[in-house]
Amino acid sequence: MGVPTATRAQRECAGRARSAGSFVVVFGVLAAAFAVSAYVVPRSARGPVEAEPATAPVAPAAVRTVSHSVVYELVGAHGARNVTFAAAGSALTQHAEVATPWSTRFTRIGPAGRTEFYSIAARNPGPGELRCRIVVDGVVVAEKTETEPDRLFSCAV
Repeated sequence: MGVPTATRAQRECAGRARSAGSFVVVFGVLAAAFAVSAYVVPRSARGPVEAEPATAPVAPAAVRTVSHSVVYELVGAHGARNVTFAAAGSALTQHAEVATPWSTRFTRIGPAGRTEFYSIAARNPGPGELRCRIVVDGVVVAEKTETEPDRLFSCAV
């Protein structure tokens, strides 16, 4: 027969496991509290701060502007109806009816390099054709002809 070996009671092991688990939990809570307080505490409460180098205020860059001479034209035998166009400042202007030939001229001022939008729309009262044309700085940039009566059409660029 052999010699009996000594075994610990389960109560003793459970107590040690519980005390080690409590230590880990308490240690974890303290570490989390330290991390949060280090992040949340304002910088001024941590001591003096090194002065950052002074920088000169940045002035906005001057924007170069350009002006464009714009002419909208309508040519036809029977006038035009519902004339709508984008004029200076991109404001929409409307006329219920105009006699042809008709034109309007304006100057649009804007930042250099910006793409500008020009548009005119009209209804052909017919019969015959109605032609629209957009001229910017002396160059025809859009032209269109409508021959169908009572048809709305537009020139745009």
